Amino acid sequence: MADERRILSLALDRTVDPAACPTDRPAPDPEAARRLAELLRRVADADRDAFTQFYRSTHDRVFGLALRVLRRPTAAEEITQEVYLYVWNTAAQYDSRLASPIGWLMMLTHRRAVDRVRTESSATTRDLAYGHRHLGRDHDIVAETVTQRSDERAVVACLGTLTDTQRETVALAYYGGRTYAEVATHLGIPLNTVKTRIRDGLKRLQNCLTGSVRDA
Repeated sequence: MADERRILSLALDRTVDPAACPTDRPAPDPEAARRLAELLRRVADADRDAFTQFYRSTHDRVFGLALRVLRRPTAAEEITQEVYLYVWNTAAQYDSRLASPIGWLMMLTHRRAVDRVRTESSATTRDLAYGHRHLGRDHDIVAETVTQRSDERAVVACLGTLTDTQRETVALAYYGGRTYAEVATHLGIPLNTVKTRIRDGLKRLQNCLTGSVRDA
């Protein structure tokens, strides 16, 4: 696996620019499809140069689709690497009778990106459920209020007043035990954005739990 990742790193030799990766392009012409299929055949024979050419010819489409599904460049880059690692390992399984090379890549990319969304959504739900049961930090006024009231239903109701982005960020930081920097990395957003979401989210929770007027 380590050797395979080194091979992959040889091809992924530049940072992908999201602005340079449109997701909607005309279907490749037959000659382009034939050329990509030939590269895949060579990749199946462990031809590293062919793999590099294949990656450089197609990575913008793969990254563009992953970005469209995930909405986060960091996550899209991870999916892109997973897809090409899979291509390196399974190129011999490609069947041109079933799909064009681009069609095959798009199927692999979409499947992995959707799986990532589902996995992260499930993780967020678990974090929220855990937080509902175990919320309690004596330095946090929100946690203190919950402890004093011992009313789980109130917590659930007040969490519902947060925006989706606030709820996800608060869940990761306070219920999932992640640092702000780890949350920023996980979500692929700036650290200052994480701090702002958490600050605003906690203020909403505090106002809701204490019966104060809520801020928008």
